Amino acid sequence: MPFAQIYLLEGRTEEQKRAVIEKVTQALSEAVGAPKENVRVWMHDVPNTNWGIGGVSAKDLGR
Repeated sequence: MPFAQIYLLEGRTEEQKRAVIEKVTQALSEAVGAPKENVRVWMHDVPNTNWGIGGVSAKDLGR
């Protein structure tokens, strides 16, 4: 059973998250030959204060 974990900065819409789940599921299914029903996708919404880019928080960078 393929299992994908995806980390995203908070703020994505439900529609965007559904699209990620659909596309990642399709890609894994095609790549490893697993039935879509066996693919699991887990998304982590990370606050921009907890995400660093180049030594600066994403919040301080305006992301």
